[in-house]
Amino acid sequence: MICFAYGTNMSRADMARRAPGARAVGIGRLAGHRLVVTRAGYLSVRRAPGGMVHGVLWRLTPRDLVRLDAYEGVGPGGYRRAVRPVLTAGGARAAIVYHGGRTVAGARLLRHPFEEAVLASAISWHLPVAALTGLRRLARNGFRG
Repeated sequence: MICFAYGTNMSRADMARRAPGARAVGIGRLAGHRLVVTRAGYLSVRRAPGGMVHGVLWRLTPRDLVRLDAYEGVGPGGYRRAVRPVLTAGGARAAIVYHGGRTVAGARLLRHPFEEAVLASAISWHLPVAALTGLRRLARNGFRG
């Protein structure tokens, strides 16, 4: 199973703890979506025509998927997972994408030090400047939805 990560799950160290069998596949882009901040101050994605979310693809074992579901709080009131096409250098790939949590209308800032961890991971994967700029903007200004 392939999973698309756009928050702290981009971190190699965090994924080694959360899903020890996970192996990085490379970077990808989730078209037609944008990053949003949940009520709790964490990242999620929401459909948005013309939007693009950059992140990392991981190959998960079935056991890793169960562990990651538990970490993400998959279930009522928490995150959900869906399979979405993610664009890669080699073409589109089906990938699990975690999304959800309640988002807020108005500005909501990313939790600190969550924001630093996400930015550090994005930089370590050499995500495009536009992706880094968007993450910094969310960290600084929050999301107006």
